[in-house]
Amino acid sequence: MGETKRTKKTVRAQKLKEQKKNVAFAILRNNPTSPRKMRLVAGLIRNQPANKALDILQFSPQEAAGKLRKLLQSAIANWVNKNENARLEDANLYVKEVKVDGARMLKRLNPAPQGRAYRIRKRSNHVTIVLGTKENKEEINGTEN
Repeated sequence: MGETKRTKKTVRAQKLKEQKKNVAFAILRNNPTSPRKMRLVAGLIRNQPANKALDILQFSPQEAAGKLRKLLQSAIANWVNKNENARLEDANLYVKEVKVDGARMLKRLNPAPQGRAYRIRKRSNHVTIVLGTKENKEEINGTEN
């Protein structure tokens, strides 16, 4: 009785391990850019193939694009480390998910007229990029039948 439960758990664990092998992620924490500005750039690469996303970020003029590009390269390197036997060109990597969350906020005071002070909120963010693999080329181009 105990052995069957144990074997079921190991089978389930093996399946989870295989699913996680196709997914890689990278996290950038406490980036001193406002989340609103970062979300504008993150929206450009969502659901794009990894190579195309790198090109989009390279030629994007925003400062946030450079930081996202470096993070995307880190996620690709993480995928390569996880899948040592697989070729990167055959993997069909795409940006599965990009999350931009607000991080700590530095609060500063700016002198105002009549003895008052205005609060300045210097925002920062956390960015998470998740890469996945797609099986066939039609899914990547978005022409699913």
